[in-house]
Amino acid sequence: MTYEEALSFIHQTDWKGSRLGLDRMRELMGLLGNPQERLRFIHVAGTNGKGSTCAMLASVLTAAGYRTGMYISPHLVRVNERISVNGADISDGDLIAAAEQVRDAAGNMADQPTEFELITAMALCHFARQRCDLVVLEVGLGGRLDATNIIPPPEAAVITNIGLEHTEILGDTPEKIAGEKAGIIKASSNVVLYSQTPEVEQVVRAICREHGCPLSTADPAHLSRRRETLAGQRFCWRGTQYAIPLLGAHQTRNAGVVLETVQALRHRGWKIREEAVSAGLGRVRWPARMEVLCKSPVFLLDGGHNPQCAQAAAGCLGSLLPGQKVVFLMGVLADKDYPAVIDRLMPFAQEFVCLTPESERALPAGALAEYLTRRGANASPYDGIEDGIAAALSAAGERGAVVALGSLYLAGFVREAFHGAYRSWLRKEKIRARDALGRETRERLSRRIAARIAASGVFQTARTILIYRAVRGEVQLNALETAPQSQNKRIAFPRCVSDTEMIALLPHDSTAWAAGYRGIQEPILERSEQLAPDDIDLVICPCTVFDEDCHRMGMGAGFYDRYLKKCTHAQTIAVAFECQKSPKVPTAPWDCSIEYVFTESAVYHTKNYTQARDMLLQN
Repeated sequence: MTYEEALSFIHQTDWKGSRLGLDRMRELMGLLGNPQERLRFIHVAGTNGKGSTCAMLASVLTAAGYRTGMYISPHLVRVNERISVNGADISDGDLIAAAEQVRDAAGNMADQPTEFELITAMALCHFARQRCDLVVLEVGLGGRLDATNIIPPPEAAVITNIGLEHTEILGDTPEKIAGEKAGIIKASSNVVLYSQTPEVEQVVRAICREHGCPLSTADPAHLSRRRETLAGQRFCWRGTQYAIPLLGAHQTRNAGVVLETVQALRHRGWKIREEAVSAGLGRVRWPARMEVLCKSPVFLLDGGHNPQCAQAAAGCLGSLLPGQKVVFLMGVLADKDYPAVIDRLMPFAQEFVCLTPESERALPAGALAEYLTRRGANASPYDGIEDGIAAALSAAGERGAVVALGSLYLAGFVREAFHGAYRSWLRKEKIRARDALGRETRERLSRRIAARIAASGVFQTARTILIYRAVRGEVQLNALETAPQSQNKRIAFPRCVSDTEMIALLPHDSTAWAAGYRGIQEPILERSEQLAPDDIDLVICPCTVFDEDCHRMGMGAGFYDRYLKKCTHAQTIAVAFECQKSPKVPTAPWDCSIEYVFTESAVYHTKNYTQARDMLLQN
């Protein structure tokens, strides 16, 4: 079986759909030898916060030294994300092995399992094969009749925030839904509950009494001194300080559930030191939940899709960006309560950029934009993810903010496409800023930069220098060619000989020039001397975008970066105008660190250049 065949097996259309009930799972797991009976579990149900709670629990248990499995749903990009051990997603090979094992068993069943049942069975087989000490298991839908409820009594049954969802299946009141979710409670388990309404808590308490299970409630009164920045937040729980990289007040309450669960596990004999708790919470990663993808502009990605999630996002924005309007990059499913979601977001909206999630249940971007326009919002639809990201970034500007949310189906695609889309947008923005200086200003600032380089020790000690000739709006270095400090130096120039390859040429005279790659003036090979990379002492690179760590984006697809790998003896300089500086530059596979960036007003020197160069040479 190939990986593609494994996915095809999981996603067979005849086996899709939600069919609650445990009969098929009991039969399937029996055919597989009941691997779940060899495992111990923390079972997590709820409407919101299940995944974050699972991620924090798994991170803490891994930090405590336990071999920890985690099963979540849905995934953002790849199905492998659903099954992990000690923070590492299941490998393609292990996914194939689990799929083959489950396929052979399921082939003997008259009533075929659903897609979710198949993946759940695969996860349980994998965790047993990996000999996990504990498995953090997220419920798919409801609890009582969910496929994950095939497990034996868990060490802890955890119930997170409960709200109205899937009312046609689970019930039309929070109390009915709570009864379904509390169906994961089994005799001899500890139970931990996110603080709920009195009516919901009463339902859970009654079921705990019925099974004789001790109940701990994560009372928000234990939470104090919460401080939040884009890097994360600090808070105290029962007087002890913790830090998490997750954003939003709701995440500190979810962390409170985790801390109460840790205490319940300790009472059951699990050895979890306080240092492991702090380390695990501090290292947790939970993508697409108020995740910061960049800071200029602020770009937050969230998979929130219901009114409760939107309310949490609104609270986060009020804390992180008080008084600031944001651009919402949004896509929703037609069967969700998106009007209520929009109700909570409208007070924060500058405008909406609308996309269509990859789902047959998606509301088309045009329909969403039309609905928002009727409500008085400025909204525009876009066909492609990359176009939507670029439009949102442009609408926000470098000092603004973008929040992408509305559907997990959308969040995964936004996250996957963001790096390339942001890099492309940032490059265009910095070229626009450079060109806005005007020709005369650029020439004046270029002379200042050239003089600064000529006076530098790195230039004066170099014997052979690779430089460039500007053809557009980049820094012009022609003054450097004729500077007194350039006497007795060999000045070479680059020539691009393919889409990825560059060489260094020393032109014989002023006639050795012609339009080369993309119209750029380059030396003619036949009228020049080609230099070996090891002959070069200093390389000066044009720069489109740079940051304080001297990470840079060049003018093209990494010509200089690829060439620098060969220049084992050369120091490197990039040149740009100060307006081309960015707080952070997203890197591409071919990018490498530059030792210096010279602008008209500053010289930036990377602190990690030696380490970066050593890694570069090793690669």
